[in-house]
Amino acid sequence: MKTELDQSEMRRYLQVVPLFSVLSDDERSRLAKGCRLCRFSRGDMVARMGDPCESFFVVIVGQVKLSITSPAGQEKVIEIVGPGHSFAEAMMFLEKPYILNVQALGDTMLMCISKQAVFSEIEQDPRFALRMLAGISRRLHGLVQDVEGYALHSGAQRLIGYLLRDVEDGDYATGTVITVSLPVSKATIASRLSLTPEYFSRVLHELEADGLIAIDKREIRILDVARLTNYGSN
Repeated sequence: MKTELDQSEMRRYLQVVPLFSVLSDDERSRLAKGCRLCRFSRGDMVARMGDPCESFFVVIVGQVKLSITSPAGQEKVIEIVGPGHSFAEAMMFLEKPYILNVQALGDTMLMCISKQAVFSEIEQDPRFALRMLAGISRRLHGLVQDVEGYALHSGAQRLIGYLLRDVEDGDYATGTVITVSLPVSKATIASRLSLTPEYFSRVLHELEADGLIAIDKREIRILDVARLTNYGSN
């Protein structure tokens, strides 16, 4: 049974999560009653394919990997979810079991929001359903963009697009060296981009040999944003 301190903590977390930041204090208080915090260490399984889905999650600290595994044991990373982002909403609404595996990539804290709490809030305020739909739609849009990238872009272009994903427009002209920190292992990112680890590493070293980037373990320094962008369009 949650204490008043637990409820206060839940409301504070809900307030800083984009999906719930616009809720009123009363709405957050009601929703907090159906929330709990779950902590995981690196490698811990949050959920496995086939498990019942009775809630959805918001990442507070750390990262989780959403993946599927082929009958032969080969893993395909579908998405890497970081702080402030949610997952498993669609499966919860469909009342279907998990269709993928969820694993913590480091020390991770998740907020677990029960299906009962969500459905109750929707009954009280239909606008809450619209916010949930908006979140699911953003994820669907991102997955469609992924499929488009796999179909229309080469492996090198997908890797370059990943490196440039957070680069601002103004950085193209300044010539400033930009450092990109890979949040997870190169093998995990390669799977996310539908590349083999060997191909991923080979393209990185080709870019380094061409003077476009410098590699220091998980730190990638982009030496010339404009040239790297043009390289990817060739």
